[in-house]
Amino acid sequence: MELESALHAARALVIADLTAGGVAQADVVSLVEDSVVHRRWWVEQWPDGVAYVVGLIAQDVQDALLERYGRWPLCPVCTEGGDPHALDIEPALGVDPHWVCGKAGVVVAAVGRLDTALRR
Repeated sequence: MELESALHAARALVIADLTAGGVAQADVVSLVEDSVVHRRWWVEQWPDGVAYVVGLIAQDVQDALLERYGRWPLCPVCTEGGDPHALDIEPALGVDPHWVCGKAGVVVAAVGRLDTALRR
């Protein structure tokens, strides 16, 4: 039950961020579903990894979007000059993942709370 709860929570948080960024179309949500299936298998192999599924699913979706559509989510901090860049997930494998701007060295929002950063 813990695994299913963690996967559903992770799915909801990533979809909230996709919605905040205006990219939660059906084909993109399918990328989330693909990641959830993969991470379910992954946690079944390594049960201690259940604490990391939020960040891993966010990273999976970010990678899949980069391959198909481009960078996501774009950094809302660095809006002046230069090339737009995507936010990173930190920690890469850990609990309490956040979207961060590696260029400015700032935490932008927790995964699932990107709406707060984009409203500024």
